[in-house]
Amino acid sequence: MESSGGRAEAPGRGPRVLVVGGGIAGLGAAQRLCSHSAFRRLRVLEATCRAGGRICSERSFGGVVELGAHWIHGPSQGNPVFQLAARYQLLEEKDLSEENQLIETGGHLVLPSVSYTSSGVSVSHELVVEMAGLFYGLIDQTREFLHLPDAPVPSVGEYLKREISQHAAGWTEDEETRKLKLAILNSFFNVECCVSGTHSMDLVALAPFGEYTVLPGLDCTFPGGYQGLTNRIMASLPEDVVVFNKPVKTIHWNGSFREASSPGETCPVLVECEDGGCFPAHHVIVTVPLGFLKERLDTFFEPPLPTQKAEAIRKIGFGTNNKIFLEFEEPFWEPDCQFIQVVWEDTSPLQDGTSELQHVWFKKLIGFLVLPSFKSAHVLCGFIAGLESEFMETLSDEEVLLSLTQVLRRVTGNAELPAPRSVLRSRWHSAPYTRGSYSYVAVGSSGDDVDLLAQPLPADGAEAQVLFAGEATHRAFYSTTHGALLSGWREADRLIALWDTQAQLPEPRL
Repeated sequence: MESSGGRAEAPGRGPRVLVVGGGIAGLGAAQRLCSHSAFRRLRVLEATCRAGGRICSERSFGGVVELGAHWIHGPSQGNPVFQLAARYQLLEEKDLSEENQLIETGGHLVLPSVSYTSSGVSVSHELVVEMAGLFYGLIDQTREFLHLPDAPVPSVGEYLKREISQHAAGWTEDEETRKLKLAILNSFFNVECCVSGTHSMDLVALAPFGEYTVLPGLDCTFPGGYQGLTNRIMASLPEDVVVFNKPVKTIHWNGSFREASSPGETCPVLVECEDGGCFPAHHVIVTVPLGFLKERLDTFFEPPLPTQKAEAIRKIGFGTNNKIFLEFEEPFWEPDCQFIQVVWEDTSPLQDGTSELQHVWFKKLIGFLVLPSFKSAHVLCGFIAGLESEFMETLSDEEVLLSLTQVLRRVTGNAELPAPRSVLRSRWHSAPYTRGSYSYVAVGSSGDDVDLLAQPLPADGAEAQVLFAGEATHRAFYSTTHGALLSGWREADRLIALWDTQAQLPEPRL
């Protein structure tokens, strides 16, 4: 490690390591490195005033709501987030049961408890179940193109629409029922956009779609908030390791930078912050969201990234999925209701809607999840993805509240339905250091691009000056917190192996 020079000139002190981003990938990497005796000179630079990144729990409505990550997807033995949450005793007893860990959901959301149409009529449960069976059966089929030489069409959306067209041709019901079936299917398309974090399933590549791996286990939530997990990881780190309000401007790599406090020591990387502060380092683990990388690609690295890596960043998809919480004095839904689906009768996955966003943005809303009861409030959580979701972020709270009050009055058929008493929502696209929600494998990209993004720089050396972690760098678990955590561990382990090999350091303390 000629250019890092630190060990020869400052024996026993170990490398300077910087982690950029204090989400679960960055915190996981830091926790792993801190357990090893070589990594005593470690800093996590977090752009905002809090840790957690896209894990963001907020006290509201007399309880805790999740503005970011909501569920542990696949809470079972193979899921490190579940394992940590269990170890920290952050989950309820039922979620830890063997029985729950074995349930295979296929990654599909629970079926609606009730479905309302836009003209205020309840849809028969049988019809919803039939359309869900068709839709999720086709989604499961899309995973079969992974190992075939040629996918029949480029995108998941085109495949689904092609198959649905063929099914619809055989429907024998009256015209009104056939249109209603397509409208229900359109609602499931919107659900899948939320799951994939995309504007349209036409943007999601078909061939690699099956590479995303669904773990067994019934998705569960954190009763005290998801952020309890990142708070516990934070608490395990030495004091002052995480530096807040420290956005990074440029990562200068492949150079020779001196540290003023250690004359004679040179580092190959210099991290320059927005406030002018500079941190020399031997290794930098970059864990920033892909949306931020896309936006800052031309200025964030100096010299610029190799062409292939830059191309991978451009090609991999990154979209927006937001939540809108509505607080009610009294529930208008049944006590056992879990999910209220909204079906817009004039929509069909086989036709493109062309209306202007300001008039129809709310039609992308999939409906409302009923949150567990708070002390004195009843809360619905709406999910909305894509360009409509990004448009929603530009509106005021009053405009969102008014629109959704009108939607709820319309679909329940109750013009007197009391308006929600307050609204709270996420705005992930506007968040300057996030710029969206999570990644997907877009048409024109593949799992190889995800792996390419995960490769350290320089690509031809054994130095690993700049390493990459975060959900978008995990080929099988992109878009998840467990993918993010595993990626942080992966890069920490890469550095540990590098220093164990090259510096003959003692074995890590477990």
